[in-house]
Amino acid sequence: MVNAEVREAPAASGGHPTQFARYAWGVLVFNLAVVLWGAYVRASGSGAGCGNHWPLCNGEVTPHSPAVATMIEFTHRATSGPIDIALVTVLLVWAFRRFPRYHPVRLGTVLSMVFLLSEALIGAALVLLGHVEKNASVTRAYSLSTHLINTLTLLACLTLTAWWAGGKPALGARGRAVWLAAVSLGVVIVLGVSGAIAALGDTLFPAQSLAAGLAQDWDPSANIFLRLRGLHPLVAAGAGAWLLFYAVSSASRRPDVRSQAWTMVACLGAQILTGVTNLLLLAPIWMQMVHLLLADMLWISLVLLCASMLATRIESV
Repeated sequence: MVNAEVREAPAASGGHPTQFARYAWGVLVFNLAVVLWGAYVRASGSGAGCGNHWPLCNGEVTPHSPAVATMIEFTHRATSGPIDIALVTVLLVWAFRRFPRYHPVRLGTVLSMVFLLSEALIGAALVLLGHVEKNASVTRAYSLSTHLINTLTLLACLTLTAWWAGGKPALGARGRAVWLAAVSLGVVIVLGVSGAIAALGDTLFPAQSLAAGLAQDWDPSANIFLRLRGLHPLVAAGAGAWLLFYAVSSASRRPDVRSQAWTMVACLGAQILTGVTNLLLLAPIWMQMVHLLLADMLWISLVLLCASMLATRIESV
C-alpha cells in the first residue's frame, strides 16, 4: 500500500511528471511496434535472415549487400536490442531521478528493464536453437510460448509504469479482487499462447481454402501445430466469455472503473471480429499483424482495468 509520504514527496529533479508519463507511453508504443515487426519476421519466414549468428548478423556487425530477409531480421534485432534498451535505460534513470524512494514507478521501470533483457536473450535462443523459418518441432512451441509470455509481461510492466507516472495509486487491494484479476490475466495469457501457435501453424502449413484448413486442423495425423490451431477458436470463445463477465462485474461494483471496463470490452469485440476475418481470409500476413495489434491492445486494456480494480483507495492513504 502506498503511504502518504510516498505520494506527496517532491521529486528531487528530472522535470515535470507529465513529461515522464508521455515518454513512458511513447516507449510502450515503440515496443508495440517492435512486437508487430517481430510477428512480420516470423510470418515472412525471415527469422534466419542473419543466419545462425547472434548478436552478429551473418558474422558481421552490420550486413553488407543484404538480402530482403536479412534486412527484415536485422531491423528487428536493432529495434528490439540496442535501440529499445537505450529507450528503457533513459526511462529507468529518469524514474530514479524524478520519483522518490519506494515509488511504484521505480519498480515498474526496473521490471521493464529486466523483462526487456530477458526478451533479448529469449530471442537470441530462438536463433541459436534454430527455432525459426520452417522449424516445426514441438520444442519450438515451448520456446514460442515462453517468448510470448515474456513479451506480455514486458508490455504490462511498461503499461503500469506509464499509468503510475500519471499519478495513479499503487496496487493495494486484497481478496476477491486479486484472484479475479489474476484469473483474467491468466486467461488472456493462455489465449495469447494459443493464438501464437495458431499463427505459426498458418505460416508453416498455409491452407488453400477454409474447408481444407479445417480438415487439416482436425486430422489426427496432422502436425501438432495444426491440431492446436483448431483449438484456438474454442479457447477464444471461452476467454471472451470470461473477460466479458469480468468487465461487467467490475463496472457494476466500481463505477469509477467503467471507462476502463468498456474500453476492454471494445477491444475484445474488435479482436473477435478480426479473428473471424483472419480465419475467413486464410490468415494473410497483414491480417495477422492487425489481429496481433488488437490482441496487444486487449492485453493493455485488461492490465489497466486490473490495475484500477486493485488500486489503493485514496481515502485509505
